[in-house]
Amino acid sequence: MGKTITFTKIQEQKFYKDLSEKLSVNNFSFKELTLENHLQYKNSTKETLSCLTTVGGLSDKTFTAIIQQWIQNKHIYKPIMIVENESERVIAIGTLLIELKLIHDGGKVGHIEDIAVNDKYQGKGLGRILLEFLKNVGVLENCYKIILDCDEKNVEFYNKCGFKRCGVEMDYRP
Repeated sequence: MGKTITFTKIQEQKFYKDLSEKLSVNNFSFKELTLENHLQYKNSTKETLSCLTTVGGLSDKTFTAIIQQWIQNKHIYKPIMIVENESERVIAIGTLLIELKLIHDGGKVGHIEDIAVNDKYQGKGLGRILLEFLKNVGVLENCYKIILDCDEKNVEFYNKCGFKRCGVEMDYRP
């Protein structure tokens, strides 16, 4: 199974330095979502996620409880934010979930979830940068594959980012 990769370890990687350099041109940077900073970024995180889907009326208490759950399970949850440095606002966010399998010799599958870029910042390559970051973290975590689900309208974008159509997503909502 191996040890989980910390954000500090990620920051030492060449891919992190290369992607951070691309972000710094526009005064953006990666931020790890932590217990210390989650309330500071709560409103802009919700605003950015609402560009993807319905967020709902998460209370501060529920928001904090979810973040605490993620932090307690860092071996599973790998959220990353892109922040505009001047305004200290989250302008893009995504998460890699690590699933430990009973098949493939106990291998790991990375699930990329909730890739969102604030409408005001779309077209600047932030979605690609998020995906590149999360794919590289999946590789560091020794995932044998990294998958995501998306709307049909986004297939072309994900193809350009190195993903290919594979299988069918099924959904059951009681």
